[in-house]
Amino acid sequence: MNSIGTLNMLEAARQSGGRFLFTSTSEAYGDPQVHPQVETYWGNVNPNGPRACYDESKRFGEAATMEFWRSHGLNARIVRIFNTYGPHSRPDDGRIVPNFVIQALKHEPITIYGDGSQTRSFCYVSDMVEGILRAMDSPGTEGEVFNLGNPDEYTVLEFAEVIADTLGSDAGVVYQPLPVDDPTRRRPDITKAREWLGWEPVVDLQQGIGHTAEWFRQQLQIPVGL
Repeated sequence: MNSIGTLNMLEAARQSGGRFLFTSTSEAYGDPQVHPQVETYWGNVNPNGPRACYDESKRFGEAATMEFWRSHGLNARIVRIFNTYGPHSRPDDGRIVPNFVIQALKHEPITIYGDGSQTRSFCYVSDMVEGILRAMDSPGTEGEVFNLGNPDEYTVLEFAEVIADTLGSDAGVVYQPLPVDDPTRRRPDITKAREWLGWEPVVDLQQGIGHTAEWFRQQLQIPVGL
């Protein structure tokens, strides 16, 4: 679905003479052997593992985008989005921020997969939107790839502790087996975005988690102080 949809959009942009921005993902780096991840790194992806359908569809989309730029002169660029969070996330989508926030709001133990030593970087949604707009609108970005994400790196266990402290939960954590091919480290190098787009995140984690938690509390009607 990702692959066919991307091709259709690329062809529509070519025929209309429009501009194109492909939203790729940090998953294109797989379980990276280069840290932090830079745009020139080709990645370490299992092409036939349980996560491959998503990872490879995004890598295919990148290849197709660059081919349309090279062969057809399409005004196109790529952004690789790292972990993003904020209001309007689906509560049941299984991502780390909704899971942790909802469990903390309900004063339930936070579920950690693996031993919690794997790392992630979390970017608030308003910062991410600003980065995407700048990549789309800034001159000279055709044919370029930009990492967009927050370079502040936390272990999953550290992140759980931040969530619990911020939301006042003392229910602790529980551990579950680590999923296959789950990346052990994830942190963007955003030097290029800083230099080319004048962009970097401005919303700190505690502030962003506070906004996110309040939205979930209202949506799920979780009483204050439950």
